[in-house]
Amino acid sequence: MSSSLSKRAWKEKLTSEQYKIAREGGTERAFTGEYWDHDGNGVYRCVCCGAELFDSTTKYKSGSGWPSFWDVVDQGNVELHEDRSLGMRRVEVTCASCDAHLGHVFDDGPEPTGKRYCINSASLAFSERDNASSGHSADSSAASET
Repeated sequence: MSSSLSKRAWKEKLTSEQYKIAREGGTERAFTGEYWDHDGNGVYRCVCCGAELFDSTTKYKSGSGWPSFWDVVDQGNVELHEDRSLGMRRVEVTCASCDAHLGHVFDDGPEPTGKRYCINSASLAFSERDNASSGHSADSSAASET
């Protein structure tokens, strides 16, 4: 799936909050997203296209109020862009497959990377890891954000 879907198609696929954040670059309020305090064992995927983005083994409690990860599943699955909005300089993180806005990355995370990928829950869908195998289970519902 690409970002070439029409605005109407994205609005039909996503909840209004997911659309505002993932397709229009919005941000959810801290401590309100579904995954900020989530402790599941699995993979966090792009809510728009299902691309694997973050593994639960790299998630940590940053105190920021958003899901935070110290690394991505594969650097090729995300793109980084300079963001000078809101009068500050940040690095925006987007999905490389569909250009969904995910959040921002900062250089104040834990070792081994020193990175804090601060990601909106509304941009993510979680797939529980199948403990019986090393593979991942099927995609969870991408439209379950509240």
